[in-house]
Amino acid sequence: MTLRDMIRGELIDVIEWIEDSPDVMAWRFTRPDNEIKNGAQLIVRPGQTAVFVDEGRVADVFPPGRHELSTGNLPVLSKLQGWKYGFESPFKADVVFVSTRQFPNQKWGTKTPVMVTDAEVGALRLRAYGTYIARVHDAGAFVTEIVGANAAFTIEQIADQVRDLIVARFAQVLGSESLSILKLASRYSELGGRTLTQLQPDLAALGLELSQLIVESIALPDEVAATLDQRTRIGLIGDVSAYAALQAADAIRDAARNPGGGGAGAAVGVGIGMAGQLAQSVAAAMQPNGGAAAVPRGAPAAVAPPPIPGAAFFYLAVGAKPQGPFDVVALKARVADGSLTADTLVWREGMANWAPAGQVEEVAGLLRK
Repeated sequence: MTLRDMIRGELIDVIEWIEDSPDVMAWRFTRPDNEIKNGAQLIVRPGQTAVFVDEGRVADVFPPGRHELSTGNLPVLSKLQGWKYGFESPFKADVVFVSTRQFPNQKWGTKTPVMVTDAEVGALRLRAYGTYIARVHDAGAFVTEIVGANAAFTIEQIADQVRDLIVARFAQVLGSESLSILKLASRYSELGGRTLTQLQPDLAALGLELSQLIVESIALPDEVAATLDQRTRIGLIGDVSAYAALQAADAIRDAARNPGGGGAGAAVGVGIGMAGQLAQSVAAAMQPNGGAAAVPRGAPAAVAPPPIPGAAFFYLAVGAKPQGPFDVVALKARVADGSLTADTLVWREGMANWAPAGQVEEVAGLLRK
């Protein structure tokens, strides 16, 4: 063996990438002066692609396998570097390994609410959340458009850009038609598929693709969700009067267990008053004509009885809002639990203005007992 052959044998290299992090999408092979020896072995593992870059231009792309680097399998690079008769000396080129496997469980979500129109409610602001699976579809385009001169590139470095694209296209899909918020859950798969279709051209220019886009949740505004919950509760209750009576019975039971809270007698009066008010207000609200109870054809209309002569009903100012009216029994209960004091403002029909309870004779008498 000649000295020349020995030197040439020592120059043979092995170029490979052993991935040590699940988040790395691309890694640049480095060596002194970027010199690659003639006959070097390029090992590209499954789920990888090797991209040769010459002075910023993609020269050759190698799929998984073992490749011996020579002018025979570097046609584009040979043309760029002007090797007319082959080469014997080391040559310079960047080798960027690109991971073509899937990167699952990437999160996306709307930073600000998306304005949509509901067929029943009208304009709504919705928030959406989900996951996606990304992968490199075109290694050459990915290196040119995204990796550039970076020594390594991770999925986190492009996650924000992909998320913004998803949100933009999802908002476009969600706002393109009038939706029913009650049927949104049944359309998650459809909305995700349509968004994925609109995303592909944007991502293809970057050498990327999404193999899956999942819509996990579309959140309603808190006030809308609370209203729907109330509607569901009322639907489950059915008989509002029976529900009000049950609530009053529970209040009486709780008061009886707590002797320091004013006694069961006061609770009976309060409970009955609350039950009557709750039953009347809720039943009226559930009537389709805005509060007037439906009367069977031919039946006499119900007439509310007039106030009992001599009975006094007072309103209390609680937290800058009037509450009431309260009869004597209910007022005693307020005195017992401490919510009615001499400084509490009260008013009843016939008074010109609100006045402290201690200055109104009918209420002041209850405070002294």
